[in-house]
Amino acid sequence: MASDPELPPSSSLSKLGKSSAADAEANDPREPLITPNFISSESYSVTAAILPFLFPALGGLLYGYDIGATSCATISIESEDLSGISWYDLSSVQIGLITSGSLYGALIGSALAFNVADFLGRRRELAAAAILYLVGALVTALAPDFAVMVVGRFVFGIGIGLAMHAAPMYIAETAPSQIRGRLISLKEFFIVLGMVAGYGIGSLLVDTVAGWRYMYGASSPLAIIMGIGMWWLPSSPRWLLLRAIQGKGDLVVLKERATLCLLRLRGSAIGDSAPEQVNEILAELAYVGEEKQASFAEMFRGKCLKALIIGGGLVLFQQITGQPSVLYYAASILQSAGFSAASDATRVSILLGFLKLIMTGVAVLVVDRVGRRPLLLGGVSGMVVSLFLLGSYYLYLDDVPAIAVVALLLYVGCYQLSFGPIGWLMISEIFPLRLRGRGLSIAVLVNFGANALVTFAFSPLKALLGAGVLFYVFGGVGVASLLFIFFIVPETKGLSLEEIEAKCL
Repeated sequence: MASDPELPPSSSLSKLGKSSAADAEANDPREPLITPNFISSESYSVTAAILPFLFPALGGLLYGYDIGATSCATISIESEDLSGISWYDLSSVQIGLITSGSLYGALIGSALAFNVADFLGRRRELAAAAILYLVGALVTALAPDFAVMVVGRFVFGIGIGLAMHAAPMYIAETAPSQIRGRLISLKEFFIVLGMVAGYGIGSLLVDTVAGWRYMYGASSPLAIIMGIGMWWLPSSPRWLLLRAIQGKGDLVVLKERATLCLLRLRGSAIGDSAPEQVNEILAELAYVGEEKQASFAEMFRGKCLKALIIGGGLVLFQQITGQPSVLYYAASILQSAGFSAASDATRVSILLGFLKLIMTGVAVLVVDRVGRRPLLLGGVSGMVVSLFLLGSYYLYLDDVPAIAVVALLLYVGCYQLSFGPIGWLMISEIFPLRLRGRGLSIAVLVNFGANALVTFAFSPLKALLGAGVLFYVFGGVGVASLLFIFFIVPETKGLSLEEIEAKCL
């Protein structure tokens, strides 16, 4: 067996407990050691599975809250009567920095995660994100001048970058395989829930003197709860076993810690099978070569290159199919249709937020039954139809506003069935474990970078091409994304993370 470079040496397997050399030789070298029967029989307590999801998901809720609250805070801060400050007369560039400051901070956080993620571990990275959320919120809320406020926005954004990087990893590595897709998709639900909460709290405080300070400060208690929760939760067993197999700690001690963590994550339902599951995971990690330390060059070849293409492509198409731009037009589309709520951008945002919540909830309920690819193909097809309808409305059918309203609602609903939750789900599943921290940081960086690029380029492109042609261009990009999904993106439903690496990459 030692002559087969695809298998771990016999001395390594002997340390892994119940995985015997004879069993390894009996398997096809292309197949994972963990059998589907073992994974499908993975026992867990629903009660024990809630908190390991809930506290990381608060990072997504705080991200969504920032989006919603900022849309109201910029209205408050520019008011001479209600801002409560002497520096309310801000330029468009300064307002842009307040609005996008957290986005650029998130880019910095994503870049930082590339180097610190695997060293800190998923739990400590999320705890660090909670601290940055708290500091950023307080600095922004108490800012005595514009410069300090922008610093606070950047600090909060760095927390977003770390949280959006570590939360899907922690959830993916700790969730039972049977409900992994549902839980990671539910994180997107929390982002949308945070947006609705931000719009709602913002609308309540927008007429209050210095209301913007309360809007930003209101996120502080959630940041504290998130930080306490992440301090209390166990580490990711897979991260501990990765350190064990890479020689970054005592193998026996790390196996014991991983077993205890798995017991806490699964609850009493796991019974006495925790050591067996730990040995199975450890054997599988050795089998697929996770004992090798990842280098930067390795990110761009072999399995990780394929994972980068899949994950990076999904989050890139997630943004360049026009999601920020369609939402930009939401108020004017509803106003043209005669909706009274269209005169109030906040109320329109709340309306769309509830639609996003409902459709994300549908995706959460069906993702582990229907699968990732069907939701992506079906949802993105609906987005393409809606984009061509929007283009046609602005070019030929501007006297039929109902078409634009239907197209807008179809786009929002289909996005939340597909790219919204499934993009984050796939990037958390697809990367090999020893490369997951760096790979996911690149994918998150692509996501935020593409978001910033589309947001920045939208107005110049609209002036150059017109809204109708621009939506047609987005529709064409949507067709390209359908081809990408059909030919490149694999189905990962029901597979363990180790099986995904062995079978899909």
